[in-house]
Amino acid sequence: MTKLSVNINKIATLRNSRGGNVPDLLKMAGDIEDFGAQGITIHPRPDERHIRYQDARDLKKIVRTEYNIEGNPVESFMQLVLEVKPTQVTLVPDAEDAITSNAGWDTLKNRGFLSEVIAEFRNHGIRTSIFTDPDPKMIEGAVATGTDRIELYTEAFAAAYEKGNKDGIKPYIQAAETANSLGLGINAGHDLNLENIRFFKDNIPGLLEVSIGHALIAESLYLGIENVVNMYLHKLKD
Repeated sequence: MTKLSVNINKIATLRNSRGGNVPDLLKMAGDIEDFGAQGITIHPRPDERHIRYQDARDLKKIVRTEYNIEGNPVESFMQLVLEVKPTQVTLVPDAEDAITSNAGWDTLKNRGFLSEVIAEFRNHGIRTSIFTDPDPKMIEGAVATGTDRIELYTEAFAAAYEKGNKDGIKPYIQAAETANSLGLGINAGHDLNLENIRFFKDNIPGLLEVSIGHALIAESLYLGIENVVNMYLHKLKD
């Protein structure tokens, strides 16, 4: 079975937009685990516009499943991960001002840097994953860094699938086959949703874990708002 790790960044975004502690990020993380998710993912950025560094520390105390921290391994991120010691760290090459992740690592050009970072995390018992495009050369480059896993960047697949083009899965199948042959674990994430997740999962051999945030939270609003509206109406009845 492929594990589901829920990215809770958007819950933090909603909380931060109003101040205070509503919604309660820690309670939501616990509830998500209670509902069956096998992991919690966060992606703190240096400006702390959604997940705050203190959130990462606080979540360590309550997460009972796999705890995955994503981000660009700048010095402050490195220090945070080494302090918190999550189950897994996923290295993502996003710029500080990026709205969201938009590319995988060039594992060939960045081999030396990634190797040093990964060695440091592995020395502290933290599983490592590299965010990569579905390019066999980048997968081969990832192996040379010593990483445990890769996370396939799935935006291109999701965009093609939305247009009815199921051939968009082909590069991901090839990438997965390459990873499997080289002994790398496979994670995936970005724009996966209820419409495309089953097709993706059924076609990717050895898929261990998916990390889903934006779509899952948005779908939760759509699929849950009817119940809440009716609860308010009930309270307001004469």
